[in-house]
Amino acid sequence: MTDRFQQPEPASAGDKRRVFIPAPSSSPSGTGARGGTGAPPRPPGPPPAQARSRPSGPGDQPPVAPGPPRRGGRSGGVRWKRVLGITAVVLVLCLLGTFLYARSIFNRIERVDVGDSLTSASRGTNYLIVGSDSRDNVNEDGDAGFNGSEGPAGQRADTMMVLHLEGDRALMMSIPRDLYLPISGTDGSQKINAAYNPDLGGGPSRLIDTITDNLGIPIDRYMEVDFVSFAGLVDGLGGITIDFPHPAQDTESGLFVPQSGPVELDGEQALAYVRSRHYVETIDGQQVEDPRADIGRMERQRQFLSVVIGKLGDTRNPFTLASAASSMSTGLRIDQDMSMLDAFRLAWGMKGKTPEPLELTVANDSNSSGAVLILDETGSEAALAQMR
Repeated sequence: MTDRFQQPEPASAGDKRRVFIPAPSSSPSGTGARGGTGAPPRPPGPPPAQARSRPSGPGDQPPVAPGPPRRGGRSGGVRWKRVLGITAVVLVLCLLGTFLYARSIFNRIERVDVGDSLTSASRGTNYLIVGSDSRDNVNEDGDAGFNGSEGPAGQRADTMMVLHLEGDRALMMSIPRDLYLPISGTDGSQKINAAYNPDLGGGPSRLIDTITDNLGIPIDRYMEVDFVSFAGLVDGLGGITIDFPHPAQDTESGLFVPQSGPVELDGEQALAYVRSRHYVETIDGQQVEDPRADIGRMERQRQFLSVVIGKLGDTRNPFTLASAASSMSTGLRIDQDMSMLDAFRLAWGMKGKTPEPLELTVANDSNSSGAVLILDETGSEAALAQMR
């Protein structure tokens, strides 16, 4: 019997048999746990995945696992820079276009030479705003502001207000056109609107001097607008809303409001409201004329101006503002020293403000000039002091 441990004879050259050589056992003794020969050999194949991931040399580094995909790479950054650049250019062009358009409108405004009549308030800025009865801009298509009534003889300062801007405050003082005062540059006294009448040798400069000399109010800037321009301004803003406590009318100015409450007025009706001196309300079925005459008219003028200013301040549409400005430019006159920066300061100073009314204390009287108002200097001093 052949010994189980006998070595096999070497195969001859022509022997086709395969020689089985057992793989070495993983145990130290070369046998399994129960003393058998070891596990059969692993068939040849590719190395395990773990072996493939090991470094192949002492200088190699283990591979790094791929991270999340990158966002906004080089091409994305360049694209955003291009978008921001185009946006900046468009904004600059829009601002430049707006500025050039505003300057073109401002340059169309007529200038008034008031000489050296302008002075400076000790604090804040005073604007004398004059509404005239001029019919220079009335054409054959209509007579806005007069509503079919006869135009006044000559050119007069029908509305006079001093707007005082100081910090966060806005004050408005109406000067009655029938206020009887000494007229600067003359030897006599008349109604103050005569100081403006060119037919009597007056004008803006004499009106400014008369206000400063008699009321002690320094005037920094002068602005004048005729009633046609008031109509254009209101229509440019799309109308204004006035709250009427009662139905009202004035056959002289053409005002006709048949209902009470908030009523939207177009340019023509707004001017009829501003100019009304025979303001009649229908109260409990009875027609009652405002006994305050010119004083009541001044209150309506202040209300009108406050509503217009408020709507201008609340308007964000540049086309609406441009339309309003363009409508006013043909009938607006300003002093020769007023710059576009001054105009921007006025607009910015009025933003979000409602002017606080100040009233002069006056008394009714009559003389050779007709029905007049006499200034109560003592009673008016507190109001005048706030404008100086």
